[in-house]
Amino acid sequence: MAALVGVAAVVLVGVLVVAPVFHHAVNEVVLPLRHEDIIRQQAHEKRLDPALVAGVIYTESRFRDQTSNAGAKGLMQLTPDTARFVEHLSGGSTFQVSDLSSPQVNIAYGTYYLRYLLDRYGDNESLALAAYNGGEGNVDHWVNAARQKGQALSIDAIPFGETRAYVRAVQSAARQYRRSYRSELGL
Repeated sequence: MAALVGVAAVVLVGVLVVAPVFHHAVNEVVLPLRHEDIIRQQAHEKRLDPALVAGVIYTESRFRDQTSNAGAKGLMQLTPDTARFVEHLSGGSTFQVSDLSSPQVNIAYGTYYLRYLLDRYGDNESLALAAYNGGEGNVDHWVNAARQKGQALSIDAIPFGETRAYVRAVQSAARQYRRSYRSELGL
């Protein structure tokens, strides 16, 4: 009996030691996080939730530097036109499209644009995310159409299925990042 208790104790200690490592390994595959120092810094600077920034990056690129069919580039999938718009708003003057491959520049520009959209839509996260994906002009049109009916635009009422799914995916990912990466994101 004592041997069985001893084996159980060793197994329990082993599980307690291995579980955090296993949890971290699973997160790296299922919910990766890279560049957390840049995310924390840019989120703080732009008054954003770092988990929301991580959720946008995860949904846009799965933390991979890539170019979409539409020409959006980098971790936060910014089009060159959007990046030039951000450069203009921020007073920058040295932007080059190749800069979007730099995590520092891409996250800085993406978070600037996200803060701009949140300010534009009264800190309505759903509308800002819809505009990040579907464009400001579309969101303005949808908001005005809903307003004419005496309603507010809900996620379910977004006419573009891709944009509806995008808003939900980012918000879900942000919740998961808040739960799984509290210390890494400075939450």
